[in-house]
Amino acid sequence: MIGIIMGSISDLKVMQEAADVCKEFGVSYEIDIVSAHRTPLKMIEYATSARERGVKVIIAGAGGAAHLPGMVASVTTLPVIGVPVKSSNSIDGWDSVLSILQMPSGVPVATVALNGAKNAGILAVQMLGIENQEIATKLQNYKAELIQKVDAMADELHQK
Repeated sequence: MIGIIMGSISDLKVMQEAADVCKEFGVSYEIDIVSAHRTPLKMIEYATSARERGVKVIIAGAGGAAHLPGMVASVTTLPVIGVPVKSSNSIDGWDSVLSILQMPSGVPVATVALNGAKNAGILAVQMLGIENQEIATKLQNYKAELIQKVDAMADELHQK
């Protein structure tokens, strides 16, 4: 199972893409709002109990100061993927990107692009695919479809 959390309901429009990837690959997930600043005790409880609930990877999206992914990573041994979200109080998203990207040594957070929840979902599924052949096969098919799409675009370009 993949855990998907975000700091605010306003992040859902971005984070929904990670949930959509889980659905596409048939991977179970849970989704919740957990604010590092407004609900720090809930955040700690979420992160420290995730493994017991069957979570294998946590995707954490946050905007502005974006401390959620790093703080979650500080209290769990599960892999954490951070999604910087360009929010209304953001400095073009750079504050979020740097807050998630610049983690201190010993507390890693895999960081995807600004609003890159789809890639976070794919990365989480790839992590699960290490030990799950069914997921690995679905990923191989997905990658083959990407190749076909690019080839079709190239064919269309050359026909013009």
